[in-house]
Amino acid sequence: MKILTLLFAFGLTNFLHARDMFIADMEKGNLVHLNDKGEVTWKTKVKNIHDLQVLENGNVLMQTDAWNVIEMTPNQEQTVVWQYDARAEPSNKNRRVEIHAFQRLANGDTMIAESGSARIIEVDANNVIKKQIALQVKSPSAHSDTRMVRKLANDHYLVAHENDGCVREYDAEGKVVWEYAIPLYDQAQKNGHGPDGFGNRVFGVERLKNGNTLIGAGNGHSVLEVTPEKKIVWEIHQKDLEGITLAWVCGVKRLANGNTRFINCHAGPQNPQVIEVSPDKKVVWSYKNFDFLGNSTAVAVVKD
Repeated sequence: MKILTLLFAFGLTNFLHARDMFIADMEKGNLVHLNDKGEVTWKTKVKNIHDLQVLENGNVLMQTDAWNVIEMTPNQEQTVVWQYDARAEPSNKNRRVEIHAFQRLANGDTMIAESGSARIIEVDANNVIKKQIALQVKSPSAHSDTRMVRKLANDHYLVAHENDGCVREYDAEGKVVWEYAIPLYDQAQKNGHGPDGFGNRVFGVERLKNGNTLIGAGNGHSVLEVTPEKKIVWEIHQKDLEGITLAWVCGVKRLANGNTRFINCHAGPQNPQVIEVSPDKKVVWSYKNFDFLGNSTAVAVVKD
């Protein structure tokens, strides 16, 4: 009983509470579905995967590598019902292009952010490009022009520019209407993906209902909520959560109950890969698995 009391006191029982979710890891190359008992009900192999979406039809919009976005049925057949290959797109001939973000839109088209070509495109079911806008990139990189990108309800695009260390909002015509540089807090940048590295290589973005922007600050080891006036009104940093160290903070999501969920990548096997915290920064749930997942878990979609 004393041991159980201590577990509750330190919040470690959060690791025992499974949730229905899809989660992917690049180190071990697995994308899996877990039921609410923590059992693996489906698994497929992946290489590079930085985004993931579960569609209304139950299919999974995912990556198999850095160039291919596919829609797959999450069953034994693993049927690919749609695919976009950036290397096969004629306008990408003779240049390196990687994909790190995509989104199925309400009209059925798919938004894709291409690094290397530095553009956002929207393609239909036949891969015809229906729209494209050029991205403004100060430090071009086929690997790091972008990380998470989302089309907003007002037809704007919210873009995490990893290599530039900033978030930019583009209007429907491609004009930058808002920009936020990830702060370094007067610290020197240090190489490395793990907890000892440091920088402003931003990964996650979400526009909140209150108009603020939620940011997963990559190797800045932090989650930031920023107002349109660029004031930080809520934040979590590397050592703010008891017993947990943050490394590369990836996708972020503000839940309906006010909690915030985010991905903690490259933090090592002693730390959870998915963390949910309350508004007062208490860990209410977390998930850690280094059996079929590894130290490069960048995406998870949790059923709420």
